[in-house]
Amino acid sequence: MSDASASLTAPGGQPKVTKISEAVIRIAGNSQDGIQAIGGFLARLAGRSEQEVMTFMTIPSTISGGPSIFQVRVGSGEVLSSGDEADMLLAFYQHSYEDHISSLKIGGIVLYDSDHVEPKPEWQETYRHVGVQISGLTVEAIGGTGRDKGKNIYALGLLAKIYDLNVPKLTKLIEERFTGKDPSVVANALTCFNAGYSNSLENLLKTYQFYPAETKGRSQIVMNGNEALAFGLIAAGVRFGAGYPITPWSDIMELLRRELPKYGGEFIQCEDELAAVSMAIGASYAGRVAVTGSSGPGISLKTEAIGWAVMAEIPLVVVDVQRGGPSTGMPTSIEQSDLNIACFGGHGDSPRVVIAPANVEECFYAAIEAVNIARKYSTPVLLLTDQGIATRIEAFDEPDLKNVCQDISPDLTPVQDHKPYDLDTADGITRHIAPGTRVASGKYPVVTGLEHDELGHPTGSPKLHVKMNAKRRNKLRALSWELPVPKTYGPDEGQILLVGWGSAQGPLREAVDRARAVGDAVSCLHLRHLNPLPNDLEKVFRGFHHIFVVELNDENLYGFGQLAAILRGRYCDPRIRSITKTDGLTWKVKEILDRARALAQAIKEGEA
Repeated sequence: MSDASASLTAPGGQPKVTKISEAVIRIAGNSQDGIQAIGGFLARLAGRSEQEVMTFMTIPSTISGGPSIFQVRVGSGEVLSSGDEADMLLAFYQHSYEDHISSLKIGGIVLYDSDHVEPKPEWQETYRHVGVQISGLTVEAIGGTGRDKGKNIYALGLLAKIYDLNVPKLTKLIEERFTGKDPSVVANALTCFNAGYSNSLENLLKTYQFYPAETKGRSQIVMNGNEALAFGLIAAGVRFGAGYPITPWSDIMELLRRELPKYGGEFIQCEDELAAVSMAIGASYAGRVAVTGSSGPGISLKTEAIGWAVMAEIPLVVVDVQRGGPSTGMPTSIEQSDLNIACFGGHGDSPRVVIAPANVEECFYAAIEAVNIARKYSTPVLLLTDQGIATRIEAFDEPDLKNVCQDISPDLTPVQDHKPYDLDTADGITRHIAPGTRVASGKYPVVTGLEHDELGHPTGSPKLHVKMNAKRRNKLRALSWELPVPKTYGPDEGQILLVGWGSAQGPLREAVDRARAVGDAVSCLHLRHLNPLPNDLEKVFRGFHHIFVVELNDENLYGFGQLAAILRGRYCDPRIRSITKTDGLTWKVKEILDRARALAQAIKEGEA
């Protein structure tokens, strides 16, 4: 638990109550046990209680399932990461206990199913063990057929008792979760929950109670990154999408397929990735920005069509929810290894925009930004998230939908003449008219993947190819001057600047807080716009002796991760070094600090 705590002695020999500001709870079992449901209930309760929350999960990639975890960090104040160490481990099986007890803080609580777990004597002095016959007591509560389906809700009741959680709100969440099911399902779930909450927990020394939230009166929503991104696309005015299922993109596809018809839109599940991207390009050409998406393997298949959209200068949003690669790789693990294909994938010179949101809230707003950039610059925009953001749950302030929602319906007002690829425009940006728009001159433009003249007609002219390449390049240079220079977290000068992108933001900021608390001159910079990069980053870099780029990909042949290589190519700055890993797990704060200090020491000693 957080060090900021106070204990209250309870009367009558009952466990004393300890006030805490935050807690990290790791739930370990098998994927069939509904441990994600427990974590989801805890996260959504935190959001409805005006608390901060962040989650982390691992699930097996095999259909048969297997070991899985869900970690929840709940706090009355700011929560930046899902936590390095757990305060409590809820273990359903022996392997859950043995594999994850090392994630506990010294003195942490192991709440285990004593029907399946035999505690190790050597660990009983290091950690506080609380055994409950979770499986057997679930059978007692609702009967033998409900043991595997109800023990997660029974365990939720135990956690509610231990952490003095809001029972009426949890009850409402359980009822909402099973809305539409047979009434007996809801009744059994509530019976399990109440049975767990009523357990005396005789060997528990104390219970816990969260301090009130630091910020009261907030209207919060709670969702994961995939949900936030999908709703952001809808708010941005997207009304058509096409895709093909793949983990972890599929949740976005399913949400859009369910929700778009409510707004007059449609989402099509296509026969393959090629059809999906091609259909989305066609819909975008029809006058309204469309979306397609996938994960790494599917983005590889979409690459040729994305190049077509670059050549034809068609606005398009492509979502890439990154996972471990290459090939099928690790479908349910986190990685940031698609940056190169996002920026450079495709033959020829095919510049496109790449944006990477840093958290769940940013997924919502980055989706809107991606649509607006695609429209303004008539270009494909790749939106890079990752498995960590896609599946983790966070609470954030409810968006002002009246101000952020927009209508991007096509304008069919007749025009006198139109050259979409006009080389004489001041900004060099292509502006398509929607098919069906009347052109008084009768000279209607076309679109093609061949190099073309100003009306879109194919050409083999060397001069025009040079000019059109420059046109496609220069409009993104113009965009770079519009992008805000990100602000450093921490002072603008010091020893080490940690640079990150995507889901690394929270751990990086927490690393800065910890480092500065012990006197280390560390700051961080988080990049949301990866291609083009914002201008003037070199001015930020000047304030630091070391620039360490922290990312979840391999160091590659020459010792640099993908973003680090891009930054070194852009700025030719030898201070830019890499901190990378590819274990499929999110960054721990301690990992970042240990690696940064070791690298700085190696540089000082001339060994790196």
